[in-house]
Amino acid sequence: MLLPLYQVDAFTSRRFAGNPAAIVPLGAWLEDAALQAIALENNLAETAFFVPRADGFHLRWFTPLAEVDLCGHATLASAWVLFHLLNFPEPVIRFHTLSGELRVSREGQRLRMDFPATPARPAVVKRDLVRAMGAQPLTVLESRDIVFVYDDADQVKRLQPDIHALMRLVPFGLIATAPGVTSGEESCDFVSRFFAPAMGVPEDPVTGSAHCTLTPYWAERTGKTSLFARQVSSRGGELWCSLHGDRVHLEGEAVLYMRGEIEV
Repeated sequence: MLLPLYQVDAFTSRRFAGNPAAIVPLGAWLEDAALQAIALENNLAETAFFVPRADGFHLRWFTPLAEVDLCGHATLASAWVLFHLLNFPEPVIRFHTLSGELRVSREGQRLRMDFPATPARPAVVKRDLVRAMGAQPLTVLESRDIVFVYDDADQVKRLQPDIHALMRLVPFGLIATAPGVTSGEESCDFVSRFFAPAMGVPEDPVTGSAHCTLTPYWAERTGKTSLFARQVSSRGGELWCSLHGDRVHLEGEAVLYMRGEIEV
């Protein structure tokens, strides 16, 4: 069986930046083992699969090791493929997922995703985890992911965590975040990095789902409901975030890197 495959760099307007996602449109679902094998073979942070239904699309996301409940960059990339390559005619795409219905709409050059907010609560600082990160945070929070809040953006950029230790200590992911710089080409409201070695992703280049937690935190801390964020991984990416009650809107751009076919 031949299946189409697209690789899209998400949360960026430049090829070879942002977060690459593999997108595999399907007419009907394959066995879960086949989906996981394709994701492992692609060896990207996420491979997304979608199947059409009467009221939109059923969308699922897989890391090389596991299916996940929410992924921003592969949702953005899936919508980009539908709008730009598969000629989806409506202004809004409805994706049905493990996190409920997610809607994606066109906003000029960007796409806007409507996601559930996942606010974090205070958490206990674990010394083993601080040692693994190599720097003491100001604050530790927890939602789906553990959140380490640092003093400034340079601290986050300089982090060199012990990935093998994180694999043992963090069930899903760890977000490192700090206030952004206020001037210059790298100005933004806040920065972050994301590590999920237990999911087969040592460092994720740009993580939409993490901003479902970061947006409520930084909105409360800054008093702003609209924020511009940078993920300061080696590839880097940009997100426009806004808080709407219990929902978060995330906007970003994307660019095609590859299109082809896979044989399964």
